[in-house]
Amino acid sequence: MTWAPERRTPLQVLRALESGPRGLLESEADARLARDGENVPPTRRTPSWPLRLVRSLRDPFTAVLASLAVVSALVAAWGTAAVIAVLVAVSCVLRAAGEYRADRSAAGLRELVATTATVVRRAGPNADPAPREIPVDQVVVGDVVRLGPGDLVPADLRLLRATGLTMHQAALTGESAPVRKHPADEPSPDGSGFDRPELCFQGSSVACGSGTGVVVATGADTRFAAAYGGDGAVRGAARGSVRGSVRGSVRRSVRGAVRGSARGSAARGKVRGGDRRTTAFDRSVYGISWILIRFLLLTPPLVLMANAALRGRGLETLPFAVAVAVGLTPEMLPVIVTTALARGAAALARTHEVIVKRLPALHDLGAVDVVCVDKTGTLTQDRPVLDCALDASGAEDPDVLRWAAANSLWTLQLAEVPAADALDEALLDAAEQRLPGGLDALEHDPVAALPFDPVRRLSTAVVRTPDRLGSHTLIVKGAVEEVLDRCALGAGERSRITALAAARADDGLRVLAVALGERPARTRAYTAADERGLTFVGLVGLRDATAETAAAALTALARSGVEVKVLTGDHPGTAARACRELGLAPGEVVTADEFDGLSDVALSELAARTTVFARCAPEQKARIVRVLRERGHVTGFLGDGVNDLPALRASDVGICPRDAVDVAREAADVVLAAKDLTSLDHAIAAGRRAGGTIAGYLRITLSSNFGNVIAMLTAGLLLPFLPMLPAQVLVQNLCFDAAQLAFAYDRQDPAALRRPLRLRPREVLRFVTGFGLLNAAADLATFAVLAWAVRAGSDAEGQASFHAGWFTENLLTQALVMVLLRAGRGARGPVPVAACGLAAAGLLLPVTPVGAGLGMAPLPGVYYPLVGVVLGLYAGGLGWCGRAHR
Repeated sequence: MTWAPERRTPLQVLRALESGPRGLLESEADARLARDGENVPPTRRTPSWPLRLVRSLRDPFTAVLASLAVVSALVAAWGTAAVIAVLVAVSCVLRAAGEYRADRSAAGLRELVATTATVVRRAGPNADPAPREIPVDQVVVGDVVRLGPGDLVPADLRLLRATGLTMHQAALTGESAPVRKHPADEPSPDGSGFDRPELCFQGSSVACGSGTGVVVATGADTRFAAAYGGDGAVRGAARGSVRGSVRGSVRRSVRGAVRGSARGSAARGKVRGGDRRTTAFDRSVYGISWILIRFLLLTPPLVLMANAALRGRGLETLPFAVAVAVGLTPEMLPVIVTTALARGAAALARTHEVIVKRLPALHDLGAVDVVCVDKTGTLTQDRPVLDCALDASGAEDPDVLRWAAANSLWTLQLAEVPAADALDEALLDAAEQRLPGGLDALEHDPVAALPFDPVRRLSTAVVRTPDRLGSHTLIVKGAVEEVLDRCALGAGERSRITALAAARADDGLRVLAVALGERPARTRAYTAADERGLTFVGLVGLRDATAETAAAALTALARSGVEVKVLTGDHPGTAARACRELGLAPGEVVTADEFDGLSDVALSELAARTTVFARCAPEQKARIVRVLRERGHVTGFLGDGVNDLPALRASDVGICPRDAVDVAREAADVVLAAKDLTSLDHAIAAGRRAGGTIAGYLRITLSSNFGNVIAMLTAGLLLPFLPMLPAQVLVQNLCFDAAQLAFAYDRQDPAALRRPLRLRPREVLRFVTGFGLLNAAADLATFAVLAWAVRAGSDAEGQASFHAGWFTENLLTQALVMVLLRAGRGARGPVPVAACGLAAAGLLLPVTPVGAGLGMAPLPGVYYPLVGVVLGLYAGGLGWCGRAHR
């Protein structure tokens, strides 16, 4: 008979898992480990070098270049085939090497979530149970695990016993406040996912107290792995069907209860953003590549048909047609893109400790105009600090802090709590800094202590009353409503204090109440029953400490034209307060309940004008990121927890800090290895530099190539001979390609780094069309000069001179384009030097033996001043159009 897991008692769970309070036998644990596998989440398999190289060919432009190399080889254009093959090989090696270095650097950052766990096991059936430390990966389902302060939970557990147990689940939920956990014979049917008080999850840690639980899920079956996109559900079902036992059924049911709602949210995040959709890099560089690919596929057939129809030429023009297609191709694009991104990533890792795991993500960083961030662990340290200590009237009173800190000090010492709660640590730190005499001001003669209890939600320290013999003072600290219930207050006074506490809570503070009680001295033990008839003292308010560099990081992002939005699972007041402290105006905070029912269009409009979204579940964060992308923004998401995984995957570029959970580092594209969040601004600037290099190369190269191809096609139809021999076209391209390598090492105009860099295909094509037509006009004017100067006709010498003249003019115009369209960055740098070399090659090559071997002849002296006039007019046109374009 099956049962609903919500109605299972701890004893029933133990029986179903064939375990017990005394733990598993060592032999049974070994058998389960062999059957189920180690307790490790699914990890990404590092690809081999050959696989990396093959994946590099998936780049559409690299694939087309490889195809052109094959076509060139088929038509015996061996020079073309060799040059293109070398470019493809260099591009693939550079990209594979860059990604290999990024993976290796990221692997060096990975830290184990936990190394050992304390389990109770028995050596034999009659042996006594004994606790022992074992590696986390050896924990199996049915193990009884003991938890203490500071321990990391090694697997998903069902609690059997607990004393004052609270858990940090920020890495899983984004909620910064510790969560109370306790065993329950009859769990609430309303509890689901992380709200279940009787369940502790892998990836969380013990804030205070202790507990014992039985493992119900390990490895890929945990909620931690489910959020990461593991296939534990499928494996669990298969495993259960093989066993065919009650244990398998129970385990699947328990696991389903643990992971139910969360798995659905993770799945939705994965469907919408998990299989990373088209990024900014895809939309820009790949978008331009696909447009060029269409031209490349159309150009050879058009050349062949036009020459056959107008000049009666047949397949003998096929090498020329292939050469024209190659002339249109920016062959160095894969090399320039990969080199620029790899150099930028290497510089970031070396100087700012930023690791770019996916090279195109660096380009995406440069295009980012909206960064969505989680609050906990990103903008805040998840460490409380004292904000205020108020008396009953709402005025600051150091005595309230003194009594609250005394409660923390003596509770910790007398109750022998192994580790201080974060709130107690914050109060003791504040007392040391703010009270005259520091902690020495808390000196009392302690008597007893009742530690914090999640059920009572109080802690009590008993001290001898200062300056009064025979009297004890109870110092009670805890939740406001619980303390007020134990105070002698009138209805009006209670309402006023409650409103005061609520106002501070709405302002983002975690509020505790402090009260005192006088009792005659006695020797018998104090109990919770003594916490009655107290005198209210005041309230202490604590806030999350902000990250040290978060304010500077937000200022830098705003200065760079990047809008910041905060998506958090925390309380709206807490999120708004953190933003105000960091100088980010929160505006009207919107909670998940307020937007969850909106359509994507309505949410998109809301997201455009909202800065802070609070109480967000993982799938809601991912949905906000998705609608921002669909609105046309390039989005980055900065998060550090399992709850951030769907949003990391949904963004154009996922970013996480060094101390993020392991799976967040796996899913992110960029890891900020340094704790300084201002490194994000450095990463964005590096992305803009790399993107500017790629954009400059594309605009300059495509403009020149497009103009040359137009002129080449026009001349091929007007002239009785080919305007340039295929070998000459290839040598010209080779010279230009060699010069273009300088773009990968060029400096960018500082003005280009002040705003997001968006490389839109339509804008690039408009630029290319305008400047390409100008280039074509210069070429056609050169044709007229050549027709008059060299009297080009049907004789071989005139054709050779024509070829030499156009060859020279082509390289000179390309050199001008490289320099003039690079305006604003000065005359220094590798590009002007490369342009001078290109111009020298254009002038000297035709008069060398190499030029003669290529079918070129020396030019008459009159040609040079005439082509100089053409180039002067062309340079003036470039300058005017360049200023108009900017």
